[in-house]
Amino acid sequence: MSTEEHAPQNPAKRRLLVMMPLLLFTGLALVFLLQLFAGDPSKLPSALIGKKVPEFTLPAIDGLDGVETFDSKALEEPGVKLVNFWASWCPPCRAEHPFLMELGKRDDLKVLGINQKDDPENARRFLGLHGNPYAGVGADPKGRVSIDWGVYGLPETFVIDAKGNIRFKYVGPITQDVLPTLLPEIEKAKQPL
Repeated sequence: MSTEEHAPQNPAKRRLLVMMPLLLFTGLALVFLLQLFAGDPSKLPSALIGKKVPEFTLPAIDGLDGVETFDSKALEEPGVKLVNFWASWCPPCRAEHPFLMELGKRDDLKVLGINQKDDPENARRFLGLHGNPYAGVGADPKGRVSIDWGVYGLPETFVIDAKGNIRFKYVGPITQDVLPTLLPEIEKAKQPL
């Protein structure tokens, strides 16, 4: 048999076979683009909502005075806690910092920080320059605790209830526009599950 006998006789079928990979690639690219721009990344669900915080123990940032280190047991203490994952090298973390400073002044809320993959000197300088809203801050130099919490970008903030359950997760910087979403979640966390 010659190769002409195996080739499709219909020119339209030949064109379709040649175009198939391009059509398939274009279709997949459209699906990925739609998913990329379809939703608000700050509203991504977390598998940890309603569950206990992952167990962890973090050392204090080297040389940071007046700030205690903390672990997962500290998140089971009475009251609502806000756990903020941040770094000095993160521009959105700088943008949200004034709002964390205000939240840190509240009597009904304890703000805690987890400093991710940061140089201790830079973290100390950042807090010295911009103020320290954190009642406790731990260093996560390798990002292991961040991974356990499901953090994939900075900043991310979690609302924790008095029993150490994660009640809410916000991805992105806290801004004036975010407060109407965050503040009611803090109030809800005061109520038992």
